This record gives sequence, structure tokens and C-alpha cells, in this order.
Amino acid sequence: MIRHVRPKYACKACDAITQAPAPAMPTPRGRATPAMLAHLLVSKYADHLPLYRQSEIYARDGVELDRSTLSDWVGQAVWLLAPIVDGIRRHVFAAEKLHGDDSVLQKHIEGRVCMI
Repeated sequence: MIRHVRPKYACKACDAITQAPAPAMPTPRGRATPAMLAHLLVSKYADHLPLYRQSEIYARDGVELDRSTLSDWVGQAVWLLAPIVDGIRRHVFAAEKLHGDDSVLQKHIEGRVCMI
């Protein structure tokens, strides 16, 4: 757990109160840290762990995160990563030629092999 201490200071002469601003989060009024968003996306897309399972894992550790909250965070992360995706798209499509792999993938579903 990371704890941010933001003491308040009051001026006796002018009755003004000042406090350091809260640390910036990746999304406006968001509660997910950059590390949490990265972990969520890696678990979902690289490790193929659905959001409902991630929610159950956090619940076992005593952290109640609804699947809808995790889904909102994934959407916010997509919004944050959009400039990077656009930059990659511009770079790829700026080439004279694009090379792709047209080979057939085999996917095993319940003991059967399906061609996709």
C-alpha cells in the first residue's frame, strides 16, 4: 500500500489553509494507479484472465472490485493508449508495402480442432 501524506497548513495571520495537491492519476477523478491499470491489462490481454476471474482473485485478497469497475478501468486505459495506437498505425501505414501472415491458425475447442 502506498500512502500519500498531505498535511494542511494554516496561516494565523490571514486564516488561509493550504494543502499539497493529490498525486495525479492517469484518468480524471480516477482511483486506479498506472500500475493497477497495467496489471489489469496484462492479466486480461496477455494472460487471458477474464475480468470476472480477476474480480474473484481480488475478493480472495480482501479487495472488493466489481467486474463493472474493472471494465470501466479497461475502457479508461484504452482511452489513454489511443495516442500510442494512432502513432503505431501511422508508422505502419507509412510504409510502401505491408506484409501479413495468411497462414491458418488452429484453435482447440473441447477436443476438436477448428480452423480460424
